[in-house]
Amino acid sequence: MTPSLVHLTVAGGIATITLDSPHNRNALSRRLLTGLSGHLTAAEQDPEVRAVLLRSSGRVFCSGADLSEARAGMTSEGPRAIVALQRQIATLPRPVVVELAGPVRAGGLGLVGAADMVIAAESVTFALTEVRLGLAPAVISLSLLERLTPRAAADVFLSGRTFDATEAAAIGLVTRCVPDADLQAAVMDALAELLKGRPQGLAETKRLLTAGLVARIDRDGGEAAERSAELFASPEAQQAMQAFLTRGNPA
Repeated sequence: MTPSLVHLTVAGGIATITLDSPHNRNALSRRLLTGLSGHLTAAEQDPEVRAVLLRSSGRVFCSGADLSEARAGMTSEGPRAIVALQRQIATLPRPVVVELAGPVRAGGLGLVGAADMVIAAESVTFALTEVRLGLAPAVISLSLLERLTPRAAADVFLSGRTFDATEAAAIGLVTRCVPDADLQAAVMDALAELLKGRPQGLAETKRLLTAGLVARIDRDGGEAAERSAELFASPEAQQAMQAFLTRGNPA
């Protein structure tokens, strides 16, 4: 029996969704995307759920696109699934809180950008490494451009450099960063405050907050997915991805 790459538990009004694909550092494979989307749907349909917590097991929150799948042949299906997932998170009528205990790279930042609140441990690092592989953060720009200032977006998109959680909070990528030892307590405190809200109030307030993000996804999502697929299939990107996989670079 194939093990699940994403797990769902519900307790005390909170649906906890855990990414658990350690073999590829929680890369956004077809199976992981399908499992995550399915659990978000289940959380939305459960009348007991008032908030969703998205977290990960293991050392890495998400290493981005599954480059092994991309090397095998990228169509627009994968990018379209990431576009759809960002929209699903943004339109879910429950607040989505992301707990970051480990690094986030490239496509994984789309989950961060689409979420309502993001609490990161101080040790967490981030990088949009697409430019170094002949790619562009096309589909995840849909959510990230709604969070970052234009200057910050240009900096981290074009440089591909690694930055820390303190900077991520300063540029609007995460809600707050806290000492590593305080992460779980900070997340639980945030969820406890959300649970004081009434379902209608939370849903309608979230609708106000995400209107611009959803409009951008609906307007630009199809084009972004097609462009992403073209870039992944390009000779330059294919060569760079092969070199990256051969080196076995960690997230």
